[in-house]
Amino acid sequence: MLEAGNLAKSYSGIPAVRDVSFRIDRGEVLGYLGPNGSGKSTTVKMLTGLMDPDRGHVLLDGVDIRKDLAGYKRRLGYVPEEPNLYPYLSGAEYLSLVGGLRGMDRRAVDRKIDRLMRLFSLYTERYAPMASYSKGMRQRVLIMAALLHDPDVLIFDEPLSGLDVTSAAIFRNLVRELARRGRVIVYCSHVLEVVERVCTHVLVLNRGVCVAHDSIERLRERPEFQSLEQSFATLVNEPDTQAIAAEIVDCMGSRHEYAAAAR
Repeated sequence: MLEAGNLAKSYSGIPAVRDVSFRIDRGEVLGYLGPNGSGKSTTVKMLTGLMDPDRGHVLLDGVDIRKDLAGYKRRLGYVPEEPNLYPYLSGAEYLSLVGGLRGMDRRAVDRKIDRLMRLFSLYTERYAPMASYSKGMRQRVLIMAALLHDPDVLIFDEPLSGLDVTSAAIFRNLVRELARRGRVIVYCSHVLEVVERVCTHVLVLNRGVCVAHDSIERLRERPEFQSLEQSFATLVNEPDTQAIAAEIVDCMGSRHEYAAAAR
């Protein structure tokens, strides 16, 4: 069980996260949602131990992660939003480095890397430098690195970034299977359709404050619920996106205006 209690964080006196609390049991997937600047990234940094909260705590199985941060990170798998990889290393070399840093047996790591790279369709490029990899290929390396040590807790921050249709489908099923096998999962994403399909619960942040936290099942039972996307737009006071799109096209003017100006 992963639990966040009254997490709060400010930057230069400006609140980024304000008293956010939630609990995720084994087998549950929490969709952590919010518009840009809502405090999602700050929360993720506190959950991963990369940043200390100003107030509040993060507990794993009832124990504050700060009591043994190294031990907590051994149980954590994390896919960050930005792929900070070493471009001069090959995919296999990077994964081997990750396994070594985690103290894993070298031969066991090599076997696991070989199998994972086949499953993620990267085996033929396993010795190519990651500088030659596409964005989707680098994303698959990040996902493999997060899974390599069989963690209890997984935090995915925009994990579908750059993935092709097949890889994205595999990943969606992977999340479900990980949950079925008792992992604790936090899933941050702007792709609300996927969140609705793979998450058991959702928490919506707006300006650092939790404005909704419930199970997908209970949300669907509400008479006013039509889709997660529409509920999200209402909760965060999202503007009329269709009207804005129409205004942008109107702002572009017409080709006849430019033709007249050219004459």
